[in-house]
Amino acid sequence: MPSFDVISKINYQEFDNALANCLREISNRYDFKGLHISIERKDKTVTTIAPDELKLKQVNELLQTHLVRRKVDPRVLEVKSSEGASGGSIRQVSELKEGISQENAKKVIADIKKVKLKIQIKIQGDELRVDGKKKDDLQEAIAAIKGIDIGLPIDFVNFRD
Repeated sequence: MPSFDVISKINYQEFDNALANCLREISNRYDFKGLHISIERKDKTVTTIAPDELKLKQVNELLQTHLVRRKVDPRVLEVKSSEGASGGSIRQVSELKEGISQENAKKVIADIKKVKLKIQIKIQGDELRVDGKKKDDLQEAIAAIKGIDIGLPIDFVNFRD
């Protein structure tokens, strides 16, 4: 029975490369010269420190640009509100979203059931397993899932015939 998995994973190597490229550009840009600006990733949190809100916004846009260049979807970064930090600077802690949540999984299942394909979808932790009798049904399911916006990048892996 053919099957495939629907996952939402972050390529941390590419994310770190985009972060390093962003920091390199910040150190070379004239409008950031002499300012204390830093971006750090620890596990699933990204901490950005900038002198004011305008610079913080510019740094976030620059990071998103570098993520797109490295083919990492910027939707994996959930930006939270900023707060004051020491020295009169602004700190912003963002979280990296990985895996398909239960609510998003149920939304995908409900939307696929509306299409009335002859497939079964099971929730397995933070991913979905799609089974069907025909490869064509699975290909239609992939097209339908791509049309559903859950706010996360999704990949299709382990296609088995």
